[in-house]
Amino acid sequence: MASLSHLNKLVWVPMLNTSPSISPPCAVVMWAKPVEKPRLVGRVRAVTNDDEWGPEKEEAYGGGVAVEEKPADTETEKLKKALVDSFYATDRGLKATSETRAEIVELITQLEAKNPNPAPTDALTLLNGKWILAYTSFAGLFPLLSSGALPLVKVEEISQTIDSLNFTVQNSVQFAGPLTTTSISTNAKFDVRSPKRVQIKFEEGIIGTPQLTDSLEIPENVEFLGQKIDLTPFKGILTSVQDTASSVVKTISSRPPLKIPISNSNAQSWLLTTYLDEELRISRGDGGSVFVLIKEGSSLLTS
Repeated sequence: MASLSHLNKLVWVPMLNTSPSISPPCAVVMWAKPVEKPRLVGRVRAVTNDDEWGPEKEEAYGGGVAVEEKPADTETEKLKKALVDSFYATDRGLKATSETRAEIVELITQLEAKNPNPAPTDALTLLNGKWILAYTSFAGLFPLLSSGALPLVKVEEISQTIDSLNFTVQNSVQFAGPLTTTSISTNAKFDVRSPKRVQIKFEEGIIGTPQLTDSLEIPENVEFLGQKIDLTPFKGILTSVQDTASSVVKTISSRPPLKIPISNSNAQSWLLTTYLDEELRISRGDGGSVFVLIKEGSSLLTS
């Protein structure tokens, strides 16, 4: 279960990003000169990367316009897929090797050069929703992530939820442990300072009310400090503890979350968004750290 000391780890907040996506369709349509027959004939030509007219194609239509859509930027999609694939087994960056970090930095640099939204703060409504942290180089989060290495405790999700209407952002870390799940969150306000940069001021920390899980799944063994511990002889004792703990958790779960005001004037940060589309955000913090977030529901989360 999380403790108050974890609140200080939540000042990582990645922020503002907008989200366009694919460029508007590109096509050129030219009406033909009238012909003798009483019908309109259109000549449609597709524009290619060579800026040359392709073979003309006659097509009869009544008042409509045929449009040739521009294909999606497959190179950018490949870069995004390669970036997400490089996160495999890194535990959001905690376990990334120096070689993997170098590969991730190179892929991020290439994507930033193709940023479809160079001024993300110009379309704040596109930021609304929940974003899942997939990778970070921010060392301040590593102690928090390391807490998931403890027996029977796991960091399930680190997320950021943005409300552009009220200019608020919530960073949340969800923990799963024996019998319960809980979360630690920070609420903040943000101000737009430039087309890419926002200023963030943290207002309060929240320790979520523990939620009772269906049952305690007791593994055959756990690994701690490099050694495996056999839990089989203790299953009877653990079952008894589970019954007692369940009644305690049910009592606690009926109480509201604990809110802690953050009045420190230094509890501020700024964030620079360097890449943004409808499903991927790349941001850089004031300490030079990088954050990669994926929009909830995106297929990139299952890559």
